Formats: sequence, structure tokens, C-alpha cells
Amino acid sequence: MNKPILFFAETCPDTAPFVAELKRLNIEYEPVEVLSSLANFKQFLRLRDNNAVFDDAKANGYAGLPALLLENGDVVLEKEKLSELFAK
Repeated sequence: MNKPILFFAETCPDTAPFVAELKRLNIEYEPVEVLSSLANFKQFLRLRDNNAVFDDAKANGYAGLPALLLENGDVVLEKEKLSELFAK
């Protein structure tokens, strides 16, 4: 994986602000729209179902989108954490 992977849904209200923050920070990423194909959805579910960072989202009935999978395997779910990780 050369770039972080952004799992998102176009219809999710949290996607646009998350993407805007990535753009503001000049972060390149691979986009994976999870509702556009079953393969994309399954890829996201494998990540979500095997990563504890999603536990709170699942417990509260949220999908856990958008989710940025970093090259080291960490996952960022909160837009606010992006500037902590990527601010230069």
C-alpha cells in the first residue's frame, strides 16, 4: 500500500468534511466508495470487523465511515485526528 486508503460512502454526511480536511492537509489517498460495489463493501467489512477502533462506532449503531486506513495499519475515524497526524 503506497497511500492511505479512504473508505467512504458518498451519501454519508461525514464524508465531505473528512475529504475536505484531507485536501486541506494535502494528503493523497486511494478512494474506496463502499456502496458502489459489493467487493468494496466486503473489503471495508473485513477491516471493520477485525479492528477494535470500530468497536465504539458499531456499539452505537454507526457504520464507521469515513475510515482512513494508514500504511502502518492504523485507522483514523475522526476528522480532528487528521491534523494531529499529518500537520507539517
